[in-house]
Amino acid sequence: MSRGWPARLQSGDVTVRPLAASDAKAWRDARRRNGAWLTPWDATVPPGADGRPSTFGSLVRRLHRQARAGTTYPFAIEVDGRFAGQVTVNNIVRGSAQFASVGYWIDQQYAGRGVMPRAVAMVIDHCFTQARLHRIEVAIRPENSNSLRVVEKLGLREVGYAPRFLHIDGAWRDHRLYAVTVEECPHGLLARLESQQSHE
Repeated sequence: MSRGWPARLQSGDVTVRPLAASDAKAWRDARRRNGAWLTPWDATVPPGADGRPSTFGSLVRRLHRQARAGTTYPFAIEVDGRFAGQVTVNNIVRGSAQFASVGYWIDQQYAGRGVMPRAVAMVIDHCFTQARLHRIEVAIRPENSNSLRVVEKLGLREVGYAPRFLHIDGAWRDHRLYAVTVEECPHGLLARLESQQSHE
């Protein structure tokens, strides 16, 4: 297996673990229930590109092949043992870069409860400590206030603006870019988040 994969991470009632074929029903139910909430932020395939719709099973198989190759870590989020969303580490680059990007989504019923900042903090800490990556980037549409609140709570720096960066909800969309390096959080993002919450 790839360095840093598979992994199971936990903080309080939030668990992050590998996305599995057995998540099919819960994943489909969550996506169906949250269609209007998630569609504006969902990645799409531009016209003419090679990207056929896939079943959940084929998606999991593809993600697990990429995980074994060390290029992607697909994590499911659970709250009190119930499926709540996903955090995926994408585009892992080794060599002189030691870089990756992180994307995430959550079931609306768990939004606003601090679940996603904790899940993302655990995953980034894992990327730094176990996968030995150096820099993590998060790209967010400027209109996505919920996603922006996650990186703000974690104290990630805004490092740039990328016009027409990703194909989202049927068109090329601008994104704000946030990043963090291992030197910026020597004690971990989760510890930083918990310290901040204890002072609120």
